[in-house]
Amino acid sequence: MKVAALSPIKGERTKEFKRFGVVSSLGVAVGVLALALVSIAPLGGDAAATSSHRSVVSNVWTEPQMGYGFLANAIQHARHSIDMSMYELSDSSMEHELIAKAHSGVTVRVLLDAAYYGTSDNAPAVALLRASSVHVEWAPSSQIFHAKYLVIDKSSAFIGTGNLDSSDYSSTRDFWVEDRLPSDVRAIESTFSDDFAREGTPPRSSGGLVWSPGSTSTLVDLIASARRTLLVENEEMDSPSIEQALVAAARRGVSVKVVMTYDSSWKAALVQLEGAGVHVHVLNSSQLYIHAKAICVDCEVSGGTVFIGSENFSTSSLSYNRELGVVTDTPKAVDAVMDAVNSDYAVGAPMT
Repeated sequence: MKVAALSPIKGERTKEFKRFGVVSSLGVAVGVLALALVSIAPLGGDAAATSSHRSVVSNVWTEPQMGYGFLANAIQHARHSIDMSMYELSDSSMEHELIAKAHSGVTVRVLLDAAYYGTSDNAPAVALLRASSVHVEWAPSSQIFHAKYLVIDKSSAFIGTGNLDSSDYSSTRDFWVEDRLPSDVRAIESTFSDDFAREGTPPRSSGGLVWSPGSTSTLVDLIASARRTLLVENEEMDSPSIEQALVAAARRGVSVKVVMTYDSSWKAALVQLEGAGVHVHVLNSSQLYIHAKAICVDCEVSGGTVFIGSENFSTSSLSYNRELGVVTDTPKAVDAVMDAVNSDYAVGAPMT
Protein backbone atom coordinates (compact mmCIF):
# COMPACT_ATOMS: atom_id res chain seq x y z
CA MET A 1 0.00 0.00 0.00
CA LYS A 2 1.22 3.50 -0.75
CA VAL A 3 1.11 5.96 2.08
CA ALA A 4 0.52 9.52 0.91
CA ALA A 5 3.66 11.47 1.75
CA LEU A 6 1.97 14.86 1.73
CA SER A 7 -1.53 14.12 2.97
CA PRO A 8 -3.27 17.38 3.96
CA ILE A 9 -4.32 17.84 7.57
CA LYS A 10 -8.05 17.34 7.60
CA GLY A 11 -8.22 17.49 11.36
CA GLU A 12 -8.01 19.98 14.16
CA ARG A 13 -4.40 20.27 15.32
CA THR A 14 -3.71 23.28 13.11
CA LYS A 15 -6.84 24.97 14.42
CA GLU A 16 -5.83 24.38 18.03
CA PHE A 17 -2.28 25.67 17.75
CA LYS A 18 -3.01 28.50 15.34
CA ARG A 19 -5.19 30.04 18.04
CA PHE A 20 -2.92 29.09 20.96
CA GLY A 21 0.54 29.28 19.44
CA VAL A 22 2.08 29.76 22.85
CA VAL A 23 0.65 26.45 23.99
CA SER A 24 2.82 24.58 21.51
CA SER A 25 6.06 25.70 23.13
CA LEU A 26 4.63 25.56 26.63
CA GLY A 27 3.40 22.05 25.92
CA VAL A 28 6.96 20.85 25.39
CA ALA A 29 7.92 21.86 28.91
CA VAL A 30 4.72 20.44 30.35
CA GLY A 31 5.27 17.23 28.41
CA VAL A 32 8.82 16.81 29.73
CA LEU A 33 7.61 17.19 33.31
CA ALA A 34 4.75 14.77 32.63
CA LEU A 35 7.20 12.23 31.25
CA ALA A 36 9.23 12.37 34.42
CA LEU A 37 6.14 11.89 36.56
CA VAL A 38 4.89 8.98 34.48
CA SER A 39 8.27 7.28 34.62
CA ILE A 40 8.38 7.30 38.43
CA ALA A 41 4.68 6.73 39.19
CA PRO A 42 3.67 3.21 40.24
CA LEU A 43 1.12 1.33 38.21
CA GLY A 44 -1.18 1.04 41.21
CA GLY A 45 -2.54 4.10 42.98
CA ASP A 46 -4.27 6.34 40.44
CA ALA A 47 -4.63 3.56 37.89
CA ALA A 48 -6.38 1.36 40.42
CA ALA A 49 -8.64 4.21 41.49
CA THR A 50 -9.52 5.02 37.88
CA SER A 51 -10.55 1.43 37.25
CA SER A 52 -13.46 1.84 39.69
CA HIS A 53 -14.95 4.73 37.71
CA ARG A 54 -16.98 3.50 34.76
CA SER A 55 -20.13 4.60 33.00
CA VAL A 56 -22.82 2.39 31.51
CA VAL A 57 -23.80 3.26 27.96
CA SER A 58 -27.07 2.10 26.47
CA ASN A 59 -26.17 2.46 22.79
CA VAL A 60 -23.10 2.88 20.58
CA TRP A 61 -22.74 3.92 16.94
CA THR A 62 -19.75 3.34 14.65
CA GLU A 63 -19.29 5.80 11.79
CA PRO A 64 -19.41 6.03 8.87
CA GLN A 65 -21.35 2.76 8.68
CA MET A 66 -24.33 3.77 10.82
CA GLY A 67 -24.87 7.40 9.80
CA TYR A 68 -26.23 10.20 11.96
CA GLY A 69 -29.91 9.33 11.77
CA PHE A 70 -29.83 8.34 15.45
CA LEU A 71 -29.13 11.95 16.46
CA ALA A 72 -31.85 13.31 14.19
CA ASN A 73 -34.23 10.78 15.72
CA ALA A 74 -33.25 11.78 19.25
CA ILE A 75 -33.85 15.45 18.44
CA GLN A 76 -37.21 14.67 16.85
CA HIS A 77 -38.39 12.82 19.97
CA ALA A 78 -37.33 15.53 22.44
CA ARG A 79 -40.28 16.76 24.50
CA HIS A 80 -38.85 19.40 26.79
CA SER A 81 -35.24 20.37 26.16
CA ILE A 82 -32.22 19.92 23.90
CA ASP A 83 -28.75 21.11 24.90
CA MET A 84 -25.90 20.82 22.40
CA SER A 85 -22.21 21.66 22.68
CA MET A 86 -20.39 21.35 19.35
CA TYR A 87 -17.07 22.29 17.80
CA GLU A 88 -18.27 22.31 14.21
CA LEU A 89 -21.91 22.62 13.10
CA SER A 90 -22.46 22.48 9.37
CA ASP A 91 -25.39 20.15 8.75
CA SER A 92 -28.50 21.85 7.37
CA SER A 93 -30.73 18.87 8.12
CA MET A 94 -29.68 18.77 11.76
CA GLU A 95 -30.03 22.54 12.06
CA HIS A 96 -33.59 22.42 10.72
CA GLU A 97 -34.44 19.58 13.12
CA LEU A 98 -33.35 21.85 15.98
CA ILE A 99 -35.38 24.72 14.58
CA ALA A 100 -38.49 22.54 14.23
CA LYS A 101 -38.27 21.47 17.87
CA ALA A 102 -37.78 25.07 19.02
CA HIS A 103 -40.88 26.11 17.06
CA SER A 104 -42.82 23.28 18.74
CA GLY A 105 -42.05 24.67 22.19
CA VAL A 106 -39.00 22.63 23.14
CA THR A 107 -36.24 24.67 24.77
CA VAL A 108 -33.20 24.35 22.50
CA ARG A 109 -29.81 25.67 23.57
CA VAL A 110 -26.71 25.41 21.37
CA LEU A 111 -23.14 26.27 22.42
CA LEU A 112 -20.62 26.58 19.58
CA ASP A 113 -16.87 27.03 19.55
CA ALA A 114 -15.61 30.53 18.88
CA ALA A 115 -11.91 30.24 19.75
CA TYR A 116 -10.85 29.11 16.31
CA TYR A 117 -13.50 27.38 14.27
CA GLY A 118 -16.54 29.36 15.23
CA THR A 119 -16.53 32.97 14.24
CA SER A 120 -16.16 32.17 10.56
CA ASP A 121 -17.25 28.61 9.85
CA ASN A 122 -19.92 28.30 12.52
CA ALA A 123 -21.34 31.76 11.79
CA PRO A 124 -23.97 30.61 9.23
CA ALA A 125 -25.38 28.10 11.71
CA VAL A 126 -25.46 30.72 14.47
CA ALA A 127 -27.30 33.21 12.26
CA LEU A 128 -29.86 30.64 11.10
CA LEU A 129 -30.56 29.24 14.56
CA ARG A 130 -30.78 32.62 16.26
CA ALA A 131 -33.36 33.74 13.73
CA SER A 132 -35.48 30.69 14.50
CA SER A 133 -36.16 30.61 18.27
CA VAL A 134 -33.05 28.57 19.12
CA HIS A 135 -30.97 29.92 22.02
CA VAL A 136 -27.40 30.10 20.71
CA GLU A 137 -24.25 31.22 22.48
CA TRP A 138 -20.64 31.43 21.40
CA ALA A 139 -18.33 29.61 23.81
CA PRO A 140 -15.72 31.87 25.45
CA SER A 141 -13.18 32.89 22.82
CA SER A 142 -10.33 32.34 25.29
CA GLN A 143 -10.78 28.56 25.17
CA ILE A 144 -11.34 26.03 22.41
CA PHE A 145 -14.62 24.17 22.95
CA HIS A 146 -13.92 20.91 21.16
CA ALA A 147 -16.47 18.69 22.96
CA LYS A 148 -19.24 17.06 20.93
CA TYR A 149 -22.37 16.15 22.89
CA LEU A 150 -26.14 16.57 23.18
CA VAL A 151 -28.43 16.18 26.19
CA ILE A 152 -32.07 15.34 25.44
CA ASP A 153 -34.80 16.07 28.03
CA LYS A 154 -32.16 16.06 30.80
CA SER A 155 -32.34 12.26 30.70
CA SER A 156 -30.08 11.07 27.88
CA ALA A 157 -26.62 12.26 26.82
CA PHE A 158 -25.09 11.54 23.43
CA ILE A 159 -21.29 11.81 23.56
CA GLY A 160 -19.20 11.56 20.40
CA THR A 161 -15.89 11.89 18.66
CA GLY A 162 -17.37 13.42 15.50
CA ASN A 163 -18.45 16.91 14.54
CA LEU A 164 -21.83 17.65 12.98
CA ASP A 165 -20.36 18.42 9.58
CA SER A 166 -22.29 16.52 6.92
CA SER A 167 -19.43 16.74 4.41
CA ASP A 168 -17.38 14.40 6.64
CA TYR A 169 -20.01 11.80 7.50
CA SER A 170 -19.34 9.33 4.69
CA SER A 171 -15.55 9.24 4.96
CA THR A 172 -14.68 9.58 8.62
CA ARG A 173 -14.19 7.02 11.41
CA ASP A 174 -15.98 8.20 14.53
CA PHE A 175 -17.89 6.78 17.49
CA TRP A 176 -20.90 7.95 19.48
CA VAL A 177 -22.43 6.56 22.67
CA GLU A 178 -25.65 7.22 24.55
CA ASP A 179 -25.28 7.58 28.32
CA ARG A 180 -28.49 7.46 30.40
CA LEU A 181 -26.84 7.10 33.81
CA PRO A 182 -28.67 9.79 35.83
CA SER A 183 -25.56 11.02 37.66
CA ASP A 184 -23.64 11.32 34.39
CA VAL A 185 -26.47 13.18 32.67
CA ARG A 186 -26.82 15.58 35.61
CA ALA A 187 -23.08 16.27 35.57
CA ILE A 188 -23.06 16.95 31.83
CA GLU A 189 -26.19 19.08 32.02
CA SER A 190 -24.80 21.15 34.90
CA THR A 191 -21.49 21.65 33.11
CA PHE A 192 -23.29 22.66 29.93
CA SER A 193 -25.43 25.21 31.77
CA ASP A 194 -22.36 26.73 33.42
CA ASP A 195 -20.51 26.87 30.09
CA PHE A 196 -23.56 28.31 28.34
CA ALA A 197 -23.72 31.05 30.98
CA ARG A 198 -19.93 31.52 30.81
CA GLU A 199 -19.55 30.84 34.51
CA GLY A 200 -15.99 29.53 34.11
CA THR A 201 -16.52 26.81 36.71
CA PRO A 202 -14.83 23.39 36.56
CA PRO A 203 -16.82 20.57 34.92
CA ARG A 204 -18.81 18.20 37.11
CA SER A 205 -17.37 14.72 37.61
CA SER A 206 -19.40 11.52 37.54
CA GLY A 207 -18.87 7.85 36.77
CA GLY A 208 -16.58 7.44 33.79
CA LEU A 209 -16.88 10.96 32.40
CA VAL A 210 -13.54 12.33 31.16
CA TRP A 211 -13.41 16.11 30.95
CA SER A 212 -10.71 18.41 29.66
CA PRO A 213 -8.88 20.49 30.72
CA GLY A 214 -7.05 17.97 32.85
CA SER A 215 -7.67 14.60 31.17
CA THR A 216 -4.04 13.54 30.71
CA SER A 217 -3.71 11.56 33.93
CA THR A 218 -6.99 9.71 33.40
CA LEU A 219 -5.99 8.53 29.94
CA VAL A 220 -2.43 7.70 30.99
CA ASP A 221 -3.78 5.66 33.90
CA LEU A 222 -6.19 3.87 31.59
CA ILE A 223 -3.33 2.92 29.26
CA ALA A 224 -1.25 1.85 32.27
CA SER A 225 -4.01 -0.53 33.35
CA ALA A 226 -3.61 -2.68 30.20
CA ARG A 227 -2.19 -6.11 30.87
CA ARG A 228 -2.64 -7.98 27.58
CA THR A 229 -3.81 -5.82 24.68
CA LEU A 230 -4.24 -2.16 23.84
CA LEU A 231 -6.03 -0.78 20.76
CA VAL A 232 -5.77 2.93 20.00
CA GLU A 233 -7.19 5.26 17.36
CA ASN A 234 -6.62 9.00 17.37
CA GLU A 235 -6.36 11.85 14.93
CA GLU A 236 -3.20 13.26 16.51
CA MET A 237 -0.06 12.01 18.24
CA ASP A 238 1.50 15.00 19.95
CA SER A 239 1.39 14.24 23.68
CA PRO A 240 4.65 13.07 25.31
CA SER A 241 2.69 11.69 28.27
CA ILE A 242 0.45 9.53 26.09
CA GLU A 243 3.38 8.39 23.93
CA GLN A 244 5.42 7.40 27.00
CA ALA A 245 2.45 5.45 28.37
CA LEU A 246 2.10 3.54 25.08
CA VAL A 247 5.83 2.74 25.08
CA ALA A 248 5.68 1.59 28.70
CA ALA A 249 2.77 -0.71 27.87
CA ALA A 250 4.64 -2.29 24.97
CA ARG A 251 7.77 -2.77 27.09
CA ARG A 252 5.88 -4.64 29.78
CA GLY A 253 4.58 -7.10 27.19
CA VAL A 254 1.23 -5.61 26.19
CA SER A 255 0.35 -5.97 22.50
CA VAL A 256 -0.17 -2.32 21.54
CA LYS A 257 -1.79 -1.40 18.21
CA VAL A 258 -2.10 2.23 17.10
CA VAL A 259 -4.11 3.18 14.00
CA MET A 260 -4.10 6.67 12.46
CA THR A 261 -4.42 8.42 9.14
CA TYR A 262 -0.93 9.34 7.98
CA ASP A 263 0.23 12.90 8.40
CA SER A 264 3.82 14.11 8.42
CA SER A 265 3.14 16.01 11.65
CA TRP A 266 3.01 12.73 13.57
CA LYS A 267 5.62 10.78 11.61
CA ALA A 268 8.50 11.21 14.07
CA ALA A 269 6.35 10.24 17.05
CA LEU A 270 4.93 7.20 15.27
CA VAL A 271 8.35 6.01 14.13
CA GLN A 272 9.58 6.26 17.73
CA LEU A 273 6.58 4.25 18.91
CA GLU A 274 7.30 1.56 16.35
CA GLY A 275 10.93 1.46 17.43
CA ALA A 276 9.79 0.83 21.00
CA GLY A 277 7.64 -2.15 20.05
CA VAL A 278 4.28 -0.48 19.39
CA HIS A 279 2.51 -1.84 16.30
CA VAL A 280 1.61 1.23 14.23
CA HIS A 281 -0.50 1.11 11.08
CA VAL A 282 -1.46 4.16 9.06
CA LEU A 283 -4.10 4.73 6.42
CA ASN A 284 -3.50 7.05 3.50
CA SER A 285 -5.55 10.09 2.53
CA SER A 286 -7.68 8.15 0.02
CA GLN A 287 -8.88 5.72 2.67
CA LEU A 288 -11.13 6.15 5.68
CA TYR A 289 -10.08 9.19 7.72
CA ILE A 290 -9.36 8.31 11.35
CA HIS A 291 -10.99 11.09 13.35
CA ALA A 292 -12.02 8.84 16.26
CA LYS A 293 -10.42 9.19 19.66
CA ALA A 294 -10.65 5.77 21.28
CA ILE A 295 -8.68 3.50 23.61
CA CYS A 296 -9.59 -0.18 24.08
CA VAL A 297 -7.91 -1.88 27.05
CA ASP A 298 -7.73 -5.69 27.21
CA CYS A 299 -10.61 -5.89 24.75
CA GLU A 300 -11.48 -9.50 24.08
CA VAL A 301 -14.61 -11.57 23.61
CA SER A 302 -14.85 -11.82 27.39
CA GLY A 303 -14.76 -8.06 27.96
CA GLY A 304 -12.54 -5.01 28.26
CA THR A 305 -12.63 -1.26 28.93
CA VAL A 306 -12.93 1.54 26.39
CA PHE A 307 -12.56 5.30 26.24
CA ILE A 308 -14.53 7.19 23.59
CA GLY A 309 -14.41 10.98 23.49
CA SER A 310 -13.36 14.21 21.83
CA GLU A 311 -9.82 14.34 23.27
CA ASN A 312 -7.00 14.31 20.75
CA PHE A 313 -3.55 13.26 21.91
CA SER A 314 -2.16 16.79 22.07
CA THR A 315 -1.20 19.17 24.87
CA SER A 316 -3.90 21.62 23.81
CA SER A 317 -6.67 19.03 23.76
CA LEU A 318 -5.77 17.34 27.03
CA SER A 319 -4.69 20.35 29.09
CA TYR A 320 -6.49 23.43 27.75
CA ASN A 321 -9.59 22.70 25.66
CA ARG A 322 -13.10 21.88 26.82
CA GLU A 323 -13.46 18.20 25.88
CA LEU A 324 -15.70 15.33 26.95
CA GLY A 325 -15.31 11.58 26.78
CA VAL A 326 -16.48 8.51 28.65
CA VAL A 327 -14.83 5.36 30.00
CA THR A 328 -17.04 2.27 30.01
CA ASP A 329 -16.86 -1.50 30.11
CA THR A 330 -20.31 -1.94 28.52
CA PRO A 331 -19.88 -4.95 26.18
CA LYS A 332 -21.51 -3.36 23.12
CA ALA A 333 -19.10 -0.40 23.32
CA VAL A 334 -16.11 -2.72 23.80
CA ASP A 335 -17.16 -4.83 20.82
CA ALA A 336 -17.76 -1.80 18.58
CA VAL A 337 -14.36 -0.23 19.22
CA MET A 338 -12.51 -3.54 19.11
CA ASP A 339 -14.07 -4.51 15.78
CA ALA A 340 -13.53 -1.11 14.15
CA VAL A 341 -9.91 -0.63 15.27
CA ASN A 342 -8.94 -4.17 14.28
CA SER A 343 -10.61 -3.68 10.89
CA ASP A 344 -8.81 -0.37 10.31
CA TYR A 345 -5.50 -1.88 11.43
CA ALA A 346 -5.93 -4.70 8.92
CA VAL A 347 -6.18 -2.31 5.96
CA GLY A 348 -3.41 0.03 7.17
CA ALA A 349 0.30 -0.16 6.52
CA PRO A 350 3.30 -0.05 8.90
CA MET A 351 5.10 3.25 9.23
CA THR A 352 8.45 1.71 8.27
